[in-house]
Amino acid sequence: MKYLADCRRASLAQDVNLLQLPEAVFVRRCTLVTLGLFLVLLPVAGAQSTEVHVTTRSEHSPKTTPDDQRSISGTKTLRANVDLVLVPVTVTDASNRPVIDLQSRNFRLFENDRPQDIQFFTREDAPISVGLILDFSKSMDNKFDFERAALKAFFENANPQDDYFAIAISDRPVLIADSTQSITELQDKLTMAVPAGNTALLDAIYLGISKMRTARYQRRALLIISDGGDNHSYYTAKQTKALAEEADVLMYSIGVFDNMPVPIFKTIEEKLGKRLLTDITDLTGGRTIAADDRGKIPEIAAAVSRELRQRYVLAYRSDRPIHNGKWRKIRVQVSGSDDSQSLHVHYKKGYIASTE
Repeated sequence: MKYLADCRRASLAQDVNLLQLPEAVFVRRCTLVTLGLFLVLLPVAGAQSTEVHVTTRSEHSPKTTPDDQRSISGTKTLRANVDLVLVPVTVTDASNRPVIDLQSRNFRLFENDRPQDIQFFTREDAPISVGLILDFSKSMDNKFDFERAALKAFFENANPQDDYFAIAISDRPVLIADSTQSITELQDKLTMAVPAGNTALLDAIYLGISKMRTARYQRRALLIISDGGDNHSYYTAKQTKALAEEADVLMYSIGVFDNMPVPIFKTIEEKLGKRLLTDITDLTGGRTIAADDRGKIPEIAAAVSRELRQRYVLAYRSDRPIHNGKWRKIRVQVSGSDDSQSLHVHYKKGYIASTE
């Protein structure tokens, strides 16, 4: 049985359908691929990507000024040896509401603490592919009604054109809804579910990122609703953070935590859940919002739904386009506003330069 568990975990990113097979069939197929999977998967989990966002423009296109508001619609994922770097940015106020009326002049952008010229600027409110990672484990037993409420509020504030899939977390992650299924079907499944089992949260994040590679839209995000307690994953926190850092997937989390001091009988995974979720989402330019007051969970979910779509994109050409394969730190500041001290800026903190 241990062999079966290891094999099932090792197959997470290789074949989503494999996770749904009957156990007898799964064992036969897994026997043929296990050795190859371990040789391929383990290096990938900790690998560093050289991918960043860039935009392409026809040679006949008019020159774009820093305050140009035209949409950058030709966005593609290319290697970092091209010189235009796109930085998606979300700005919120002290009440966690998106701030959507800023101009290019309100932003300052730095690479490795060197100021950069913002050469393109736009505001986005386009459809997005969203992967929902929903905690169905036993630790959510007394929080499951709040998870349902969060999902309802999230959909009520979403763009009707958005594309969704959902992964349930328990002893292993399971794809419970694909983009071909309606929101109503997804909500019905959540209504019928009974929390049970352990929490393979890191494995679910890995599966979510893998599935995003075939998402419908260029803009992609994962929303995690969980208490953050992982105790059953094959992948480690270090491997998952490396994958999240290199992936072009924005991650948000609603942390459903206890609003009382942590009981002494809580597991170490649950005690460290908030830090784990925060560390992962911050790497992607998203964030974790702790719902210590469970009555505010629908409000938080609605805010996240709106924030996912209302963001800015800053583009610049590095003043030091050296292809050395090293990490380049990005820093964004908001300035020129009377209440700038109360604004919070969320963005991906850097990228790895190309070696070519």
